Formats: sequence, structure tokens, C-alpha cells
Amino acid sequence: MIYENKQHICPVENADSLDNVIRKWLQNPGKILRPYIQPGMSVMDFGCGPGFFTMKMAQMVKDGGTVFAVDLQEGMLQKLKEKIQSTELEDRIKLHQCKESGIGVSESLDFVLAFYVVHEVPDQEAFFYELKSIVKPGGTVLIAEPPFHVSKKAFQKCIQKARKAGFNAEKGPSVILSKTALLSTGQ
Repeated sequence: MIYENKQHICPVENADSLDNVIRKWLQNPGKILRPYIQPGMSVMDFGCGPGFFTMKMAQMVKDGGTVFAVDLQEGMLQKLKEKIQSTELEDRIKLHQCKESGIGVSESLDFVLAFYVVHEVPDQEAFFYELKSIVKPGGTVLIAEPPFHVSKKAFQKCIQKARKAGFNAEKGPSVILSKTALLSTGQ
């Protein structure tokens, strides 16, 4: 079971705090994602919320690519749906409500972003094993966690669970107000 306690999850009522001008200045989605996403890729924004990163991901994969916007909360997905409705991005973004017991996406993915969400996943071990089953050989997962919620020790334990699931792990990019790691599947 991935989500066993919903009280740890950012409520829909706080969605505006996740997608605002100040955050775009501090954590520019294009700058963060540029090294990892190419046109035509299949990518996932896990814990997408109202789509702060999803929108940029969809622009980057272009017409030949797909973005799976995954969130536990229907309200977050609804906010994103309203943003993309009647835009060129609507066909590239596949909204998916995950279940408490797992992600539930079976497509093979080139890249997964899990930004400020892994600390909300109570069964991180199950989460990483499921991710490993859907990330293509040579694929990458970028994890970023907020230092004000996740201690250095907790982050290291999280990365150990990713390694146990079969990921290679290395230090991630420098992102303001974040602890980061890059996970890869190998070739």
C-alpha cells in the first residue's frame, strides 16, 4: 500500500501555493527539467498537484510525447484539467488518479519526476519497486524533497529504498529549497 494515511498529503485547498509566480522564479520548471526531457519521450509527473511541472513537461515532449500527470486527489487533477482544456497540451497530458495501493500506470517511461511528494508516500519501498517496473532501461527518476519536511537522514533512507528496488542513485541537480537525487535503471 503506497498511501495509507491521507493526512500527510497536501490538500487541494492549498493548490494555489504549489503553482505561483514566486515558485516559478525559485524553482523554474524549464531549467530543472531541461537536462532530462526530450521531444517524443513518455514521462510522468508523480504527485502532479495542479500541474506546476506538468505543463512544462508537456511543452518539452512536444507532439510525439506523452506526460502522465498522476495524483491521488481528484481535485488536483481537476485543476490541471481546467488549465489544459482546449489547449495544444490537452492531447499530450494523460490525467491519471492513482490508488492508495499504487501508481497504476503500466506504460514504459523514459523519465519520472517526483517533486516534493515522496515524503508523503508511507510505503516508499513498494513505490520504488513499482517505479522500477515502469521506467525503461536507461530511464531516469528525479526526486526532490523539501528540507523543511525531510531530514537528511530520512532522505538517505528514502534513497536506500530506491537502491534496494534496483535503481542506481546519485546526487541530483541543485534546486533551491530541495534535497535531490537522480535514480537510473542502467542500460
